[in-house]
Amino acid sequence: MTPTTHARAHTHQREQSVSAAAHVASPTWSTAHAYRVAVTDALSIGLAVALAYAVRFPLDGHVKVSGEFSPSYLAVSVTLFLAWFAVLTVGRTRDRRLLGSGPGEFSRVFEVTWHLFAAVAVIGFLFRMDIGRGYLGIAAPLGLLLLLATRAGWRRLLHRRRDAGLDRYPVLVIGPWHKAASLIEDFHRNPRAGYKVVGVCVPEGAEPSVKDVNGVPVVGNHKQAASLAKQYGVAAVAVAGSDAMTGEAVRQLGWDLEGTGVDLALTLALTDVAGPRVLMQPVNGLPLMYVDAPQFRGSKYIVKFLFDWIGAALIAVLISPVLLALAVLVKTTSRGPVFYVQERIGKDGRTFRMLKFRSMQMGAHARLAEVLAAEGVDQVGVFYKPKNDPRITKVGRVLRRYSLDELPQLINVLRGEMSLVGPRPQIEAEVATYDRAAHRRLLVKPGLTGLWQVSGRSNLDARTSMRLDVAYVENWTLFGDIVILARTLTAILRQGEAR
Repeated sequence: MTPTTHARAHTHQREQSVSAAAHVASPTWSTAHAYRVAVTDALSIGLAVALAYAVRFPLDGHVKVSGEFSPSYLAVSVTLFLAWFAVLTVGRTRDRRLLGSGPGEFSRVFEVTWHLFAAVAVIGFLFRMDIGRGYLGIAAPLGLLLLLATRAGWRRLLHRRRDAGLDRYPVLVIGPWHKAASLIEDFHRNPRAGYKVVGVCVPEGAEPSVKDVNGVPVVGNHKQAASLAKQYGVAAVAVAGSDAMTGEAVRQLGWDLEGTGVDLALTLALTDVAGPRVLMQPVNGLPLMYVDAPQFRGSKYIVKFLFDWIGAALIAVLISPVLLALAVLVKTTSRGPVFYVQERIGKDGRTFRMLKFRSMQMGAHARLAEVLAAEGVDQVGVFYKPKNDPRITKVGRVLRRYSLDELPQLINVLRGEMSLVGPRPQIEAEVATYDRAAHRRLLVKPGLTGLWQVSGRSNLDARTSMRLDVAYVENWTLFGDIVILARTLTAILRQGEAR
């Protein structure tokens, strides 16, 4: 290929990249999506407040709040509706960077709602208004539930569209090829996150022979990034870091992008560190990011213990007929005990006896070598599960499909050996292969479900699964546990739809 032909081919590739940017992100889709979310937010809040009013008071609108300042409950309801919608807007819960991926959206909705009702309590105290606890006790949880449910519905629709290659944000990456390649891999690892890298800008004068990075064309150098971002209509410019991208260069890039609607994103070498552990504090104009050491004891773990124990007790009581029915099915359809008991490694390396409904035939362990040989596997690795295991009973296949075989571990939670959410417990042979990072899984109690289970289950490789577990261990929050439990339930229901 001649230099002229090569240049033409490269120019054509750049033109295709511009076309791809226009395809993956219409300029109106994110605005339309945020508008739809705003509409269902208003409907959710309105329905919650209206039902709370209708249940607690007559519909004539004459009931007033008791106390020195006593507006009508109708006026309180209208004010609460407007204030709730306003804090969701001011709190940026519909920010396009939050919608569609990660727990940040749900966490922020929960946070602003909690703050609103805390403010209502303070205002009631200051103005000596005795707002009915029953009224607020209906409006707050019902409204929050409806908000989260409708947003989950919109997210599911958005994920379907992103699976089809639509509604993604085009991104321009700046950095040397090796750092750009890593960042592109991170952006494209999960298409449902909604990012599509359409071009790379390398440092000026560096690696002139590189024409593409991981299949993404090199479209210019770092000094051309702002003009290229406008030309390609990207949603964000992500800086992967290089000697050329000094603090001054980043400042000037930010100035060049002002007013364009293009976000400037700076990546950090530090990964899997969540917001609660990060504190940004400027010192003499220099933004310093402090990272708190992860904590594995204290008040928040007392809260986790109470949440686990109360949650497990309530779930066990509510589904006790199901547990009894499953026990009968296991006992009557195959020879052997109802429960399968196995020693697993828990917090701080302590062993415990983990319970499951038996899903395999008697003597299954003695046939493990036979199953591994049939699949061409020499030994069991971390997170390994045979794909076509002939030892599983007919009832066991159904139990495993819906993760029902794990339900007896509610007893392990009540014993204090496990949590509702945490890294899955593993056997001693698997723990023996742990490196330093993997050993951090043992700093917390193992769980019935965990972050990697709701992020891809068996579709994830062992390295990614381990990284997700360690990220959970170091960045645990109560709301994060609630989100993981909700995603677990959704994943189980989807298994049913897939049948």
